[in-house]
Amino acid sequence: MFASRPAVHPVEAPPLTEAAGPRVRMKDVQGMPGTPGGLVLRLLQFVFAAIAVSVMASTSDFHEATAFCYLVLALGLQSLWSISLLVLDIYAILVRRSLRNDKVIRLFTVGDGITSTLTYAAACSSAGITVLISNDLNRCGINHCTRFETATAMAFISWFATSPSFLLNFWSLASH
Repeated sequence: MFASRPAVHPVEAPPLTEAAGPRVRMKDVQGMPGTPGGLVLRLLQFVFAAIAVSVMASTSDFHEATAFCYLVLALGLQSLWSISLLVLDIYAILVRRSLRNDKVIRLFTVGDGITSTLTYAAACSSAGITVLISNDLNRCGINHCTRFETATAMAFISWFATSPSFLLNFWSLASH
């Protein structure tokens, strides 16, 4: 039996020529860190989270419901996260630096994912308690229902501003 054996012939890669041009990075999509769109999203996140915390803290009885305490805690964390990244975005825009480093994008993605999840959970739980107080128990005369509803609405708007940041960072992380 004279079976032939496969032969392996190494093939060299063609040399890189200047005709192919230098490697080009993907364009920064507005809404990603270090872009004006990202700056606007961070500003919206901070403003609406701060409004929600301020409105909720202005009531005297928000601490009676655990969901409202959780809302204040989650949106306090959201506002701290957003203001720190807002300052970083302002710096990156002023000095024209790209924030497309893998470690930085990973940090932003994890941070946005955690704060987005906490904000959404807090807004949903506060909405449930607000509906319970206003519709089911009919105790709006005793409680501050309009303030609770306003703070819950601001929490949802803050979450709406956080979601694009998380999704764009996650997309950028996945594309690397």
